Amino acid sequence: MRALIGLLLACVLLNGCASTVGNLPPLAASTQHPYVLGPGDALLITVFGDADLTGPYKVSDSGAISMSLIGQVNVQGLTVQELQQKLIERLEQRALKAPDVAIQVTEYRPFFILGEVKNPGSYPYVPNMTVLAAVAMAGGFTFRAAEDSISVTRAPNGEARASRSSLLQPGDVVNVFERHF
Repeated sequence: MRALIGLLLACVLLNGCASTVGNLPPLAASTQHPYVLGPGDALLITVFGDADLTGPYKVSDSGAISMSLIGQVNVQGLTVQELQQKLIERLEQRALKAPDVAIQVTEYRPFFILGEVKNPGSYPYVPNMTVLAAVAMAGGFTFRAAEDSISVTRAPNGEARASRSSLLQPGDVVNVFERHF
């Protein structure tokens, strides 16, 4: 009887050690999709033959950029190629004949890391960044970190369980859970 009570007590204690990350679905495998623009991205737009339109542009909180001659352009949710096409169409409507537009992302919107890392906060995104690289940027795991209990919140997909080798995207929120002794 004591053995049964001891076993039940051990199960209750071990259940308390489990983190909530186990209840989350796994983070979807990252497939190579074209980058989607959003607030916080910085762009270099070159309109060949028109120095007034060429220059750096920052995507506003509302997801738009403002260019002289064509005004506000909503870029949120567009790929670089889709924005390029949109700008060409808008510039053609405003009297430029066959405009040649090139767009380059010069700065990606940041990602965020919370929980059991030494320096939680906002960090600049680097393409092909893994969760482990993000943890390294944040100063590494704390001594209380459950190093394999990590979640990533990604809009619009919501929260998912991640591994150290999961690839991040700009705007992701990484949470490193605390281990229970």
